[in-house]
Amino acid sequence: MNIGEKILQELRKEISQNEYERYIKNLIYDENSRNDTVVFKAPNIFSARWIRTKYADKIAHLFEIENGIKPKVEIAIGRTKDTSTSKSTRVDVVRVQTNTHLNPSFTFDSFIVGSSNQFAYTTAKSVAQKPGKQYNPLFIYGGVGLGKTHLLQAIGNYRLAMGDVVIYTTLEQFMNKFISHLQSQTMEKFRDTYRKCDLLLIDDIQFLSRKEKTQDEFFHTFNELHNAGKQIVLTSDRQPKKIAGLVDRLRSRFEWGLMADIQPPELETKIAIIKKKCELDGIKLDNEIINYIATHMGDNIREIEGTIIKLNAMSAMLNQDITLEFAKNAIKDQIKEKRENITIDDIVNIIAKELNVKPSDIKSKKRTKNVVNARRIVIYLARNLTPNSMPQIAVYFGMKDHTAISHAMKKINEIVDNDENFKVLLEELSNKVGTLTSS
Repeated sequence: MNIGEKILQELRKEISQNEYERYIKNLIYDENSRNDTVVFKAPNIFSARWIRTKYADKIAHLFEIENGIKPKVEIAIGRTKDTSTSKSTRVDVVRVQTNTHLNPSFTFDSFIVGSSNQFAYTTAKSVAQKPGKQYNPLFIYGGVGLGKTHLLQAIGNYRLAMGDVVIYTTLEQFMNKFISHLQSQTMEKFRDTYRKCDLLLIDDIQFLSRKEKTQDEFFHTFNELHNAGKQIVLTSDRQPKKIAGLVDRLRSRFEWGLMADIQPPELETKIAIIKKKCELDGIKLDNEIINYIATHMGDNIREIEGTIIKLNAMSAMLNQDITLEFAKNAIKDQIKEKRENITIDDIVNIIAKELNVKPSDIKSKKRTKNVVNARRIVIYLARNLTPNSMPQIAVYFGMKDHTAISHAMKKINEIVDNDENFKVLLEELSNKVGTLTSS
């Protein structure tokens, strides 16, 4: 066993089995490596990018522990022993990574698909497979943290592996570079960068609003690429027609191709996303904790992923297992903040719509079975998803005191314990109420 193989075995002890099998297991150590620069070869650009981003520093540290020298770690592509070839390949890999700013973990395989994002996923994958053909531009829009950037970069990573020249940037970065080149009178260089790529990916295009000079420059960049059959993909938090201060000629071009929206995820999709995140990061959460996070954390997927990372970090620092009680305590401030944004009226309106009863009936003294059931659910969700106390909820419903609220809570808990279908319904309704906090 050479030193590189030994280091990889040490790394295996510190990462999840899933990531070792998927990425590290396939690395080959280049025995022509020097003490100050070690080289590993990965089978493809995706693996190379992921390993370099996530594990290069850790590998360097393990080498330092082993022989006292902390080397530079390079991840090349290919399995050849020819050092001259591998050296030029390594330079290319680094250059591609530096210029694209793509996150190697944002791939189609790591994107969780549900009914809320199925159309956007399918069209994004179609564009990645046949760029510049059918849907050009592709315009993906939806709320914050729903996966627009993931799909955008998945397209970029897919085409990067095909050898395309990919430019990924936020609109803010595009604008800042435009201003910088304009001031330094180097616009030719700016145009060469953005107009000579195979694929242009722009995040948060809505920030073009009222930026007249930037809009004019982007208009010509768009035309140049589109006329050359190059693919353009844009994301926004709203449709083109709802972007105020956007000139008509750009708005019409954004609508030339295909618009795909991403809706807030349903409960099953959020649960699947949490499970996938845990799998990739080697974090163990039981189903009860996963369901609690999915139900109470709104729809912002980035925020949900941040919560999972926070739980894992706190668990490691405090040397405690992640139990439901531990999770509730760790994220209670986030939950409290969300509760403050939800009113009982909000809950009444959602439950009335979902259960097909009138809001006025829920707030009345009516005792029909479907109304009583809806009222109990509202009381349960109001107690769990808002900062209102039982006396405050009693006042809202015109009840004498909080004992009626306590009785309703007890009845709901009994039904939950004995009826799995009702428990699922309650979680789905809670998730719908939770969407109020994600905007």
